[in-house]
Amino acid sequence: MDFESYTLTLLDDRRIVEGSPAATLLGEAADVDRTIEACWGEQAQAVLLYAANLPVAFFDISSGVAGHILQKLRNYRIRFALVVPPGSTSTSTRFAELVADEQRGREFGIFADRAAALAWLAA
Repeated sequence: MDFESYTLTLLDDRRIVEGSPAATLLGEAADVDRTIEACWGEQAQAVLLYAANLPVAFFDISSGVAGHILQKLRNYRIRFALVVPPGSTSTSTRFAELVADEQRGREFGIFADRAAALAWLAA
């Protein structure tokens, strides 16, 4: 399997698999399995992805893509930080509700930049 679009980021004692900021890594929800494999291969318990790494349907709650990806990562206990710069992606009206609900936990967070995402993963 080709994992060239993923890199390993070391943050103190944490291993984080990071997607290439401009690469499309998940063309559909089922492609999350590649991300999980990349995490296993690097013995990482966290992944940092960018909006460009995900299918556009991720940001439309009615598609079910976000739910599938989030549940699969949760099942494998992989924390997920997503970098979405303000104004870079259009979202469905219900997406903000999902984000607000998810932000209460420690499994998924959305951030405006890489530094904020890494800080959250380090905490």
